[in-house]
Amino acid sequence: MSKETRQVKLVECPRDAIQGIHQFIPTADKIDYINALIESNLFDCIDFGSFVSPKAVPQMADSAQVLEGLQLINDTKLLAIVANEKGTEEAASLSKIHFLGYPFSISEEFQRRNTNSDIKTSFRRLQNIVQIAHDNGKEVVAYLSMAFGNPYGEEWNEELVTYWLGEIANLGIIDFSLADTTGEANPFQITTLFEKAYKDFPKLDIGAHFHSSKTTGLLKIKAAYEAGCRKFDGAILGFGGCPFATDELVGNIAMEDLLFYFERGDPISILALEQQFNQMIKV
Repeated sequence: MSKETRQVKLVECPRDAIQGIHQFIPTADKIDYINALIESNLFDCIDFGSFVSPKAVPQMADSAQVLEGLQLINDTKLLAIVANEKGTEEAASLSKIHFLGYPFSISEEFQRRNTNSDIKTSFRRLQNIVQIAHDNGKEVVAYLSMAFGNPYGEEWNEELVTYWLGEIANLGIIDFSLADTTGEANPFQITTLFEKAYKDFPKLDIGAHFHSSKTTGLLKIKAAYEAGCRKFDGAILGFGGCPFATDELVGNIAMEDLLFYFERGDPISILALEQQFNQMIKV
């Protein structure tokens, strides 16, 4: 292997991939697919579901039932997204979950759209979430949404990103992902932001959650890796992404691109996961 793949963590995100699909996917199909992801042993962590309002994300209303059917047969860990204290209390009580992910936006507009709150309220909520998680032996992953800019004309700069990295780290969180929420980051911007983040916060584990068109995915992966990033989120076939992205071709980074870049897995096992995903969503 030409790259130090054992030092790279890959997070597969079926939750992000399927949460926006309109037809409800049967719980049994979700269980079968996520168990196949676990069994492949290709991923360090799987973002399997979320504990949020079923009115806001109806596709994830059965996350607790999905979790019951998951078989943790190896070292693969599970992550669930939470958006408030109520969802955190439910998720934190479930022993199979290792990580609780919270989407914290540095854009006021996106925070309002995503969690119906402003940034100050979101930060206070995150304080409570950290306490609940720690009381239940869970780790919190903070996703910094709009970390590479926003389409709303709001202020953005690297100092704003690192300011919130510092504020959130002071809550006791060490695990972060910088999210290219609307897919507008370019390789130069990725390089400079990650280099600054690692220089300013060498003890934090800061990963990448990129959204991208198919044509730019590998360029973003390469830029982040060469800047020092060793944790990447992605989704089989590049499904999902942000519902507010201006380009309908922008989805998650294709997990296949990450597996290819880091020389992990074989074509047959990856093809089998693609086929099962397509069958699940009836493509």
